[in-house]
Amino acid sequence: MSDNDRKGFFSRLFGGKKNAAEAEKPAEAPEKLDHEAAKPEEPAAKPDHAATAPGPVAQSPAPGVTPAPVSATETPAPPAPVAPSPVAPSPVAPAPASPTPAPSPVALAPATPAPQTSAPAPQDAPAAPSHPSAPPASASAPVSAPAPIPAPPTPAPAPDPAPAPDPAATPVAVVATPPVKQSWWQRLKGGLSRTSSSIGTGITDLFVRRKLDAAALEDLEDILIQADLGVDTTDRIIKAVSAGRYDKEISADEVKQVLAREVEATLTPVAQPLVIDADHKPFVILMIGVNGAGKTTTIGKLAQKFRAEGRSVMLAAGDTFRAAAIEQLKVWGERTGATVIARPQGSDAAGLAFDALKEAKERGVDVLMIDTAGRLQNKAGLMAELEKIVRVVKKFDAGAPHAALLVLDATTGQNAVNQVEIFAKTAGVTGLVMTKLDGTARGGILVSIAAKSGLPVHFIGVGESVDDLEPFSARDFARAIAGLPEAR
Repeated sequence: MSDNDRKGFFSRLFGGKKNAAEAEKPAEAPEKLDHEAAKPEEPAAKPDHAATAPGPVAQSPAPGVTPAPVSATETPAPPAPVAPSPVAPSPVAPAPASPTPAPSPVALAPATPAPQTSAPAPQDAPAAPSHPSAPPASASAPVSAPAPIPAPPTPAPAPDPAPAPDPAATPVAVVATPPVKQSWWQRLKGGLSRTSSSIGTGITDLFVRRKLDAAALEDLEDILIQADLGVDTTDRIIKAVSAGRYDKEISADEVKQVLAREVEATLTPVAQPLVIDADHKPFVILMIGVNGAGKTTTIGKLAQKFRAEGRSVMLAAGDTFRAAAIEQLKVWGERTGATVIARPQGSDAAGLAFDALKEAKERGVDVLMIDTAGRLQNKAGLMAELEKIVRVVKKFDAGAPHAALLVLDATTGQNAVNQVEIFAKTAGVTGLVMTKLDGTARGGILVSIAAKSGLPVHFIGVGESVDDLEPFSARDFARAIAGLPEAR
């Protein structure tokens, strides 16, 4: 090969390579433009043509071709420049008036900030290389992710509606109404309900479509004895029931009617009210009884009744063995407006009774009630002290005490019969007060005591209230204990 041929070969070879290099070099411009387009705030800098001018590039010889040595003095001819084809510039959207939230940052190569201009200068994209062996450059510019659309704010959940108020739980204003005051018969019947239920239930169960025979009479006798009506009263009732009815059918109501009649007949002679003699001023009442019978409470209730009648009342705290009794009597004095004469605990009870009687006489008091210490009827020493009180009072007033009331507890049963006998001999008991009839099923003890002693029964109590102590009525008591309605 001649030298001219060799030169022409190298010229074509190197010229083609340079053209290919120049064709590949401008392909970076679109990539740069794409990067610049991702940031609309900074316009792309103008390309420096001088910096991108093609120069000699050392190329490796084509495979299979052995290049000839080149003399140092020989300079290859520069290739003819290829004018790039004009490419329409990509329009760049102007910056929005109001900034939008920036998308997630994309890692980019740091770029030198260019001076900010009103609009970026358009760039001419170079023409694609014409060499057939060079593949077209593909612009793989990173595409910025679209700005995320902010999610609409989640509305706050509406509060649950308040549950409808429960009519049952809604508080209702209750207007306090004063309790209806019961009559004495209602209170008496209620107080004797345990006794009447014991007697009435037994009689009803016994006489249901049954003929009156010996067995029925024995069962009826057991029921009456268990109610503490006493043997004598029970015998009279059995005889009255069997008279003219033996071996005949008899109803429970007929038996109750007979029971009420017999009880009323026994109690009528002893049902006597306590009469306050105005000629005796003061009218002295000595209150006696065993421990727990209710003497102090009975004194307070009687004081209330006497005060309601317009009488002046004085109370003597003669139970000097028990401090609580002294304080209790003072409380009743404040409630009723009665004067209370008291001494320290352990003082002589007889001396206190004498002082109280003397002061009541000086003041012109209508009623003087003397409390005494509770004592058992079988204690000789205590009974002797009670006798001393009676003697001292009689020294000041020979007629005193004008009444000696024995307070009996109905719950003691047959023991109350023994108390009446002993206290009658010691203190000269003139009348009875039966309390706590509402606390026992043996209220018939009053019938038994009345039948044996014949002492007047002045008052009975069926509760704690002042109104629960009332004068004794034989008919009301008899019908209440038999479970019959009030007499008309």
